[in-house]
Amino acid sequence: MKYTIQIVGVGGQGVLLASNVLGTAAMDAGHRLMMSEVHGMAQRGGSVLSTVRFGDEVYSPLEAEGGADLIMGFEPAETVRSLHLGNGSTSILMNLDPVLPSMVAAGFEEYPDVEMLVESVRKINPNLVTIDATKLAIEAGKAVAANAVMIGAVAAMKDFPLTKEQLRDALVKQVPEKFRELNLKAFELGFNSIQN
Repeated sequence: MKYTIQIVGVGGQGVLLASNVLGTAAMDAGHRLMMSEVHGMAQRGGSVLSTVRFGDEVYSPLEAEGGADLIMGFEPAETVRSLHLGNGSTSILMNLDPVLPSMVAAGFEEYPDVEMLVESVRKINPNLVTIDATKLAIEAGKAVAANAVMIGAVAAMKDFPLTKEQLRDALVKQVPEKFRELNLKAFELGFNSIQN
């Protein structure tokens, strides 16, 4: 068994925490683990890519283009930009809440219509699952818990090889105690939204 997750988003969305949680869960489940991160301009809201690979036959932290089993998109435009990492059978989880680049926020450029982005992904890959992770995180208590919503959502994705319990336990290990309740509530909301 070999499984590759490509996690994409922008700086400040919790992509790296999510990759640590997924990696911890994979190791705790007894899998061999390799991880890689690209986050050059993350502190300025730039693109972030984290690769999590686990299984018996994992020998490199990098995956060939088109080889992802799952693309976890924390931001709609970044998800579309990263479709080349997967193929027609790759599962895709996309957060629908955009993070506006500075040029868009300043009024110099326009952000693409999110529904148009969703439809463009569906034309390429029918395995798209969308979630409003930020809205669910706010429901849990704070918008910053959107990454916990995404992790919970992954636990409910079809054919995902780690269990809900393994992911929940790894999340508890990774977040400070004072934020555990918030993150666990967000995790459950993410799980339930996909399972239902």
